[in-house]
Amino acid sequence: MAHNNLPDLTGRTIVVTGTTSGLGLALSGVLAAAGARLLMTVRDAGRGAAAVEQVRAGIDGSGSAETVLLDLADLASVRAAAADIRERTGDRVDVLVNNAAVSLGPHEHTRDGFELQIGTNHLGPAALTWLLMPALRAAGDPERPSRVVTTSSLGHRSGGLDLTDLQWERRRYSPTRAYGASKLANLLFAAELDRRLRLAGDPVLSVAAHPGLTASELLNNSLARRSTWKSRLLVLPDRYLSQPVATGIGPQLLAATGPVRGGDYLGPTGPFEIRGPAGPARRSATAQDPVLARELWQITATATGVAADPA
Repeated sequence: MAHNNLPDLTGRTIVVTGTTSGLGLALSGVLAAAGARLLMTVRDAGRGAAAVEQVRAGIDGSGSAETVLLDLADLASVRAAAADIRERTGDRVDVLVNNAAVSLGPHEHTRDGFELQIGTNHLGPAALTWLLMPALRAAGDPERPSRVVTTSSLGHRSGGLDLTDLQWERRRYSPTRAYGASKLANLLFAAELDRRLRLAGDPVLSVAAHPGLTASELLNNSLARRSTWKSRLLVLPDRYLSQPVATGIGPQLLAATGPVRGGDYLGPTGPFEIRGPAGPARRSATAQDPVLARELWQITATATGVAADPA
């Protein structure tokens, strides 16, 4: 699917996480082709080099692409990557797309001891966002605000968020509920970030998006680590109902470059938001809970040891 309605992104610096395959790779290619300078975060230098070469092959203009090493499951790596990005860009980032995620794996932990899905999908991206906020604030202005795009999922409806047991130490671990909790956390974080940016008067927009059911590598990578009959059943709807990646990146592209307002949530507009053109998406009632969002914000700052920004 062509994305011919993108604005000229020449001179814009965009950071996209999780770019060696799937949504992140496709998104990087389209944005770089539109003229942006792409900083593509990767966990593996070899796979990152191959991804960058693929993106560069599609550039016919002023766009560029380079890699940044980042493991969202390691807060030391998050801090190092944020410092690297700020140095390379002269402390000016126009758009941050928090795209990287893991899903449905066994009960594993990040390097810092967090449950893997909440750690990789929420805590790491939240820390990265806060650490890059000075660069986002510096690049934005009232006429053309910078943007933070948080990628959630239809899975945010699959479970609640127990702030007293984020690491699943007291409950029986459920991969699907843990994934849903991490994606619910994404929406709560995006909403609270939007509220605080408005209060501070900062020239930065917080926007969320989800890809519906898209044939990305996320589920396949997860199933490679968790081969059970229940997990294999999940392949069936994904295989037969999902849309191609070129279409699935539509909501993220709209969030990153289109006419949006802070606090918007975008997704496919077809039946059940599974596929279709990008447009407004629906949040669960829990995802709209301002008290839960504020509590999560504070717990996230404490857990990561990163100062929340805006405070």
